[in-house]
Amino acid sequence: MTRTLYTLLLYLLLPFTPLKLLWRGRKQPEYLQHWRERYGFYALQLQKPVIWLHCVSVGETRAAAPLIQALLQQYPNHQILLTHTTPTGRETSKALFSNQDSVSRVYLPYDVPCAVKRFLTHFKPAIGILLETELWFNLIAGCKLRRIPLLLVNARLSEKSAHGYTKLGRLVSEGLQSLSAIAAQTPVDAERLNSLTASQGSMHTNNISVVGNLKFDVQPPQDAAAQGQRLRGLLGTHRAILLAASTRDGEEAMIIDATTIANVSSLLTIIVPRHPQRFNEVETLLQQRSLHYQKRSNLHEPIADKTQYILGDSMGELFSYYAACDVALIGGSLMPFGGQNLIEAAAMGKPILIGPHTHNFADITKNGVLSGAVIQLQNTTELREKIEFLFNNKAKRTEMGKAGLNFSHASTGATVKVMQLITRYLTA
Repeated sequence: MTRTLYTLLLYLLLPFTPLKLLWRGRKQPEYLQHWRERYGFYALQLQKPVIWLHCVSVGETRAAAPLIQALLQQYPNHQILLTHTTPTGRETSKALFSNQDSVSRVYLPYDVPCAVKRFLTHFKPAIGILLETELWFNLIAGCKLRRIPLLLVNARLSEKSAHGYTKLGRLVSEGLQSLSAIAAQTPVDAERLNSLTASQGSMHTNNISVVGNLKFDVQPPQDAAAQGQRLRGLLGTHRAILLAASTRDGEEAMIIDATTIANVSSLLTIIVPRHPQRFNEVETLLQQRSLHYQKRSNLHEPIADKTQYILGDSMGELFSYYAACDVALIGGSLMPFGGQNLIEAAAMGKPILIGPHTHNFADITKNGVLSGAVIQLQNTTELREKIEFLFNNKAKRTEMGKAGLNFSHASTGATVKVMQLITRYLTA
């Protein structure tokens, strides 16, 4: 595919984008706010030179937090501009940097040339930083035209995504070649990106380096342990607590099926859906099963012993949930969604269970298993068995928790390397 054809297809889809926003706004009214920004019209005025980072949603925003803190410290005369695609990403950046006047946030415009031009003309970024695998080809071309250094950092590319990008041919290879530099998470990611860069027979090799994963540099909030201890007091210190974190559609039913029959004394399961718009859906499922549950948002006094489930319908408390639990089950992995980040659970020293579908986090999962911090299910029918095994084996839980701490600490350092890369291009 050429960029001309790509652009034409986007312009054909553009008239339907208001309908998409209205549709999503039914469940998440925040999609109806700041909608003009998605077309490149901005009210925000910034007076200082802009360092721009694109963090699609919650995961990318949290991963970028150590990098943003380092940028604030090293470049106090610059303004950090965060762009997001989802309202939850935007809300996460507000929560993380609510006391930072030097951090602003807007939505990234749709990737049509007119909207991209308005965005780049309005903010005039000194440098752009894309997180993970965000490849917007008109945006990349616009930065190249204006000689704005554009970096792809914390870059990861699963085998499945690489296969999909290969079908786009020259569009992808030219886009990757137009980036100033790529900082990949692992050698495998770097190899796949390099292969795509040269997929059309080009002799050009992009400036690809391997720096590790920024997510390992994310530090738990200072009060996470204390907040977790308070939460544990409400849940019951005598309870066996399983946290199912970042669950996706269809997984909650599987978790309920396993935990309702698991042979674990006083088992309490906390279910935290990945997307807030699904809180009501999961609550309906608990009601349909006639299960005893309470919502975190209504949890102000110690729960009754008959309570079987807690619906984690609060935002920004994941570290506290990890601190309060005995075992963490990572969602997005029981069904073929590609998995979710297990690093936060490891950093809190918790034994980790993860499902068989982890292609988006394959390297982290593999290394977590090798370190002894993670047990990966070969299939979902093992879920009940592994839950019983861990809760009936305290020594194993302790051993895995210690391994998780060692695993997370040994993998830090990506922020320093990315900062060196940014300094090279920002100074130039």
